[in-house]
Amino acid sequence: MSRSRFTDRTVLVTGGGSGLGRAIALAFAAEGAAVVVAGRTRTTLDETVVLAERAGGTAVAQVADVAHATDMDALVRTTVDRFGSLDVAVNNAGVFRGGQPIADLPEEDWRTLLDINVTGVLLALRAEIRQMRTQPDGGAVVNVSSNLGPHKQLPSTTAYAASKAAVSALSAGAALDHIADGVRINAVSPGASATTMSLRPGETDDDRAVRMKEESPLGRVSSTEEVAEAVLYLASDAAASVVGTDLVIDGGASL
Repeated sequence: MSRSRFTDRTVLVTGGGSGLGRAIALAFAAEGAAVVVAGRTRTTLDETVVLAERAGGTAVAQVADVAHATDMDALVRTTVDRFGSLDVAVNNAGVFRGGQPIADLPEEDWRTLLDINVTGVLLALRAEIRQMRTQPDGGAVVNVSSNLGPHKQLPSTTAYAASKAAVSALSAGAALDHIADGVRINAVSPGASATTMSLRPGETDDDRAVRMKEESPLGRVSSTEEVAEAVLYLASDAAASVVGTDLVIDGGASL
């Protein structure tokens, strides 16, 4: 398999300062892309850039908040000004809030979930598509959803699940709206992966490993590299006829 699928292409990754976003950014950089990593924390974004450059890749950091339309419009403009195009976008920025039944959910947590997980994806999509549809070769977008919401439910995660179900719905609808514009949109729905978000309060990595032996048919969490590889496939030319799919990566947990 070619390891330079994205040479001469520009990739934007939101939430690129840690976790899945960092793994996705590094995977694209390793395959020849110029990667723009965006997020709210300059320090962690700069760490991603350093890791990409150490591996021989090209990356730059841009502070932006997906919940603000002006930030998303400026982010896309800056990306194109710097590298000439926007060929791939991965909308990964997201948060987990809640952790209690709906009747006990603070309104602030609900609004935060909507602002970042739902409105943030919408605003990013809008800015990205407006640029991609002006390009001769269009572009590809991958939104990061979750197995929670579109594919399964767990107690006390209802608000988060609802926000991620919205991401999957946005992805499918936008895919239908814009494939004729040359913009190909898909989603990935990871389950528990090797990030801090999958750790329960007070849980260590070892504790999680023991728990996942019982909770997942696969018997473990997905590595961040495994999720990144799925994203790269959907963004690649090999997936040229894959439109509006929602690829579940959860070791069978939602079956």
